[in-house]
Amino acid sequence: MESSKKHNVFIDGPISPAFIANSIEKHNKKTTIGAHSLFLGQVRQDTINNQQVIAIEYTTYREMAEEKFHEIREDAFKNFPLICMHIYHSLGLVNAGEISLLVFTSAIHRKDAINACEAIVERIKKEAPVWGKEILNDDNYQWKINS
Repeated sequence: MESSKKHNVFIDGPISPAFIANSIEKHNKKTTIGAHSLFLGQVRQDTINNQQVIAIEYTTYREMAEEKFHEIREDAFKNFPLICMHIYHSLGLVNAGEISLLVFTSAIHRKDAINACEAIVERIKKEAPVWGKEILNDDNYQWKINS
């Protein structure tokens, strides 16, 4: 069990598929793990007031958020028989179609990994002081998306 140590959960920009694959690959040596559960939060291209969401800009109060993520992490280890668990959340601009949240749980049995992953995601959505501002397809933000 990997609890107690504070982890940096924030990544500038989107969480890349390579980062996700690398995170999974690092667990090959942990042979007591029987199951992993991953949640990937992707920026959706919603329509708001007849304009499409082309990105979300995530902000936070870092110190407060890091404390909350640590609390969520510690509670998950108390409430579920996890071997390890990782949370990564984007800050800054994330385009539609890109990943902004990764929750990755590992346990001996699949139900424990799945249930823990779901509980962690729900707590993050309800409690974590991370805000997302939808960027609509108007010209004022076009320079950020293209650069």
